[in-house]
Amino acid sequence: MASGFACYNSTVSTRKQILSILSDGQFHSGTEIGDSLGISRAAVNKAVKTLSQGGLEIHSISGRGYRLAEPLRPISRDEILQHLAPSANEYAERLHVLDEIDSTSNFLVALGGDAQYSGTVAVAEAQTGGRGRRGRSWVATPYSNIMMSMLWRYEGGPAVVAGLSLAAGVAIIESLQEFGISGAGLKWPNDVLWQDRKLAGLLLDVQGEASGPTRVVLGLGINVQLREEDAGHIDQPWVDLRSITDSAIDRNRLTAILIQRLERMFLEFASTGLAGFLARWQQAHLYHGRNVRILRGDDELEGVVTGIDETGAIQVRDASGQILAFHSGEISLRAGTHAPAN
Repeated sequence: MASGFACYNSTVSTRKQILSILSDGQFHSGTEIGDSLGISRAAVNKAVKTLSQGGLEIHSISGRGYRLAEPLRPISRDEILQHLAPSANEYAERLHVLDEIDSTSNFLVALGGDAQYSGTVAVAEAQTGGRGRRGRSWVATPYSNIMMSMLWRYEGGPAVVAGLSLAAGVAIIESLQEFGISGAGLKWPNDVLWQDRKLAGLLLDVQGEASGPTRVVLGLGINVQLREEDAGHIDQPWVDLRSITDSAIDRNRLTAILIQRLERMFLEFASTGLAGFLARWQQAHLYHGRNVRILRGDDELEGVVTGIDETGAIQVRDASGQILAFHSGEISLRAGTHAPAN
């Protein structure tokens, strides 16, 4: 098992090194790359094919070599730590940057034991088994988006983290604002939208005994740049940061901002619970005061969103004027209603 994992890491490391060479968007010959890395041209060709199959557009021209369709700035542990300065040393042992993994959340869970201390982070360039809500897969073009997870431990039982995913949504919105992205808002319970299109989502894995402690792994995916081929697998309107800004996105800087904001959120939540985030969440909620439809299994209810309660349940006023609270379900705007302008 250990030797297989080492072999996997070696293979991935070669791809990462080649990607780093190609990241300038210029042509590099197979011989140049091979000499630089101490591998054969055949090994270079194989690695480039794997990168292409993984979603990268790489041009190959005889006599000139290989070139990315456009310059790419890979996720870099060193760059993320630079953005985290002057606290970089505090994060150095907690930050894991991976080329390819089934799931960043699964990676953190598998660390086990003493490695599972609060603030441990995993960031990946590619996921083969990324998950969304309700068993859906998370679709993301490899090497182009942000896929990350953060682990946190609370001394109490799972009940103490009620509403934590909503607090995390606030942290994501504030991270985007700090990065310079305006107009994003929240859709209950844990989607981030921009002009009614999904920009980011999060998923919370909670494990613990009733009396504690509780381990929380927060998984987060942000659409930075999606290929149309990949986006065709998404079953709802979507948007990415490249489309919003019409410019290249520094994923390392944004990842550092997210790490700091999420850690701050976990610490604040330990003191205040969801109550400390209610006002900010309400301000960012795009469906507040809107006519919505809530689906729960075969049941369907229509009403007007009046807010959320202290546990994170969404509150809806039905046709009779009664206020109902829901802890789960799919929410959508009723036909004929439109989201407010950003």
